[in-house]
Amino acid sequence: MTAPSAPGTLEASVTVCVFVQRFSSTPRGARLARRLALHQLDLWGLPYGSPASDTAAVLVAELAANAATHGRIPGRDFELVLGLVPTTLRIEVSDTRSECRPPSPGTLRPAPLPLAEGGRGLLLVEALADRWAVLDRDPIGKTVVAELDLPG
Repeated sequence: MTAPSAPGTLEASVTVCVFVQRFSSTPRGARLARRLALHQLDLWGLPYGSPASDTAAVLVAELAANAATHGRIPGRDFELVLGLVPTTLRIEVSDTRSECRPPSPGTLRPAPLPLAEGGRGLLLVEALADRWAVLDRDPIGKTVVAELDLPG
């Protein structure tokens, strides 16, 4: 979609690309979310194997895995939304579980045991994303948003 400019102005228009898909709240759904996200980014001009694509792959994988694991309610899906404007990739993963909220950005602690199987996903999100947040979803659930600044 291209934002229209007012008649007689010389402002550049901004092209916005959006991808929305729901996935089953299962490990298979999380894997599929990652694969389809990378395919969509490639179609938008962020090729497989590029730094932006590789970073987005980790962000989508972690957020989708968290939604499928911690935000899972049997019979309910999670939703992936990708938004691309010229200088920012926005990744949103929403689930329907309101009461199980992750810690806020800047308050994360490392896993208590060095060999623990979990506890590092959001640390990766915090390290790789330029910005991230946890938002309430109306009427139920939450959305975790991660933004990645792209070279202009």
